[in-house]
Amino acid sequence: MNLILASSSPYRRELLERLQLPFSVVSPDVNETPQPNETSEATALRLAQEKACKVGSTHPDALIIGCDQVATLDGLQLGKPLTHDNAVKQLRLIRGRVVAFHSALCLHNSATGRIQAENVTYQVKFRELTDAEIENYLIKEQPYHCAGSAKSEGLGIALIEWMRGDDPNALIGLPLIALINMLSIESVVVI
Repeated sequence: MNLILASSSPYRRELLERLQLPFSVVSPDVNETPQPNETSEATALRLAQEKACKVGSTHPDALIIGCDQVATLDGLQLGKPLTHDNAVKQLRLIRGRVVAFHSALCLHNSATGRIQAENVTYQVKFRELTDAEIENYLIKEQPYHCAGSAKSEGLGIALIEWMRGDDPNALIGLPLIALINMLSIESVVVI
């Protein structure tokens, strides 16, 4: 059975390559706007499922991995900043505070219709950053397509005071521990 990553994220692709399984990538075209009164966890889970099912509709005999991540600070959803100015605002807002990164994962078996979905949360406490540190970081890293404006797998680690969660890969956007469990249910052998 073909394994497909329904994501345009190079970070998720890199994480999935660690499992040394053959897979292809299909970029889903899904509107990522949160629905009114939707929690961050619900947004992430809904979008992961929509991405997997959309790709599954054109690939009838595959296992499709859908993912989404929503960062939140006190209930406020922090999306991808997309611009330098937005990233500055986000990092100023989160400095010295704890942000929850909700990384949702969906494995859709398009042949059987089975959907497995899980939300893995990772907590990150950001250092009390100066404006100069924020500016220097953004110039060097340019994390404009990362929720919360920080890439822990790069220089963004210097912004972080501590991290807590069950799977450090969840912070990057693809919870591999949960994925391995889901793949085993589908009889996919990883090792």
